[in-house]
Amino acid sequence: MNQTSQPHATPNTQALPGFSHSRAQFEDLVDSALACAKRLGATNAAAEASEGTGLSVSVRKGELENVERNRDKSLGVTVYLGHRRGNASTSDFSAAAIERTVQAAYDIARFTAEDPMAGLPDPDLIAQQHADLDLFHPWAIHSEQAAALALRCEGAAMGMDKRITNSEGAGVSAQQSHFFSAHTHGFRGGYASSRHSISVAPIAGKGDDMQRDHWYSSMRHPDELAAPEAVGRYAAERALSRLHARKIPTTSCPVLFESPLAAGLLGGLVHALSGGALYRKSSFLLDSLGKQVLPKHLQVHEDPFVVRGKGSSVFDEEGVKTQARQVIRDGLVEGYFLSSYSARKLGMQTTGNAGGSHNLVLTSKLTQAHDDLDAMLKKLGTGLFVIELMGQGVNYVTGDYSRGASGFWVEKGQIAFPVQEITIAGNLKDMLMGIQAVGADAYNYGAKTVGSVLINRMKVAGA
Repeated sequence: MNQTSQPHATPNTQALPGFSHSRAQFEDLVDSALACAKRLGATNAAAEASEGTGLSVSVRKGELENVERNRDKSLGVTVYLGHRRGNASTSDFSAAAIERTVQAAYDIARFTAEDPMAGLPDPDLIAQQHADLDLFHPWAIHSEQAAALALRCEGAAMGMDKRITNSEGAGVSAQQSHFFSAHTHGFRGGYASSRHSISVAPIAGKGDDMQRDHWYSSMRHPDELAAPEAVGRYAAERALSRLHARKIPTTSCPVLFESPLAAGLLGGLVHALSGGALYRKSSFLLDSLGKQVLPKHLQVHEDPFVVRGKGSSVFDEEGVKTQARQVIRDGLVEGYFLSSYSARKLGMQTTGNAGGSHNLVLTSKLTQAHDDLDAMLKKLGTGLFVIELMGQGVNYVTGDYSRGASGFWVEKGQIAFPVQEITIAGNLKDMLMGIQAVGADAYNYGAKTVGSVLINRMKVAGA
């Protein structure tokens, strides 16, 4: 896991490699938009200029399949006329286009119904110091080099075993972006970031017994990516392990979620505790502040200041300063995920989560250093180990949960055989309260880190 460091001041970089526009140019664009909004009579305004570039290369069965380069830019403007809000954007950075865009946002605001909760964040919540969290590591890779890495990755998968018979392809992606935003309550800030990845999806078996799986590595710094051969071999191992899968009879049993899927359970919790769902009353965890939603051994911590973290930022999308905090302590909810708008709707204060959560970690006081996947299978005993979920069968209003799944049937702590064509069902409220253990096999999935998760009982619909 990445380590946390104390924020420190960031120099005002004027030019960055791989971009067409500098930070100084973005500042000028944003300032021009804000000045134009003021001239039109806006009460308040916000603007953001951004640019993204990238390279994506894919191969399949030893042949180059696609080479894609992306380059996009945007200027977004939000205008407030009292409590009426209008928004418009453009990819044209000319002075005339900026004026047209601001005018469009202004006109939208004029004819929008007044919303007492609409407006910029309170000035005293604005981030003043902007830390360098080491998020920008451009990858100066050419398409030929990217293709070579993808071919190495796929080749390692295909060469792993003669039962690897096909491939859905391998890919290498190098992406980077930067932005600058400001608004009339005093916020000014922006930074550059990067995200790179290597992935592959091999197919094992033939005829009626074919199984597919995939794996990937994603990092902000290219030097921290897993070796392409390691990604390929592991993806092949996963596909091979699923051969000769069976159906199982319908039953109720404990279910162990592999760590990447457990991050999805954490995501469901975040959704239910987010301001938009709460003020719309579309959450199964309404009025849960101070109440128990997880067992007492579980904690959820948020840390926006993780160096190179995928969810790191010293301010949110509104320029509100972020904070490290305990979201859930001993199973009790200590905080929601709120933007300025949703906070006002709930009669609360923003938590600096406009745009989402920041580096969440789910931990258990019961977890021991030796609680790897084998240890978690022993804790499971006899039940289902899930490694893939299908469909979107989650109702966040009621918490009802029903997903297609595949994985392995486990008996006496040992994998007995792979299973497929099953459905697991329950209610998220019960599932979260039914978490018995969290593994030490922590996996980072975007802005969430969690080990494998053992739930005491779920319904499993099979043959």
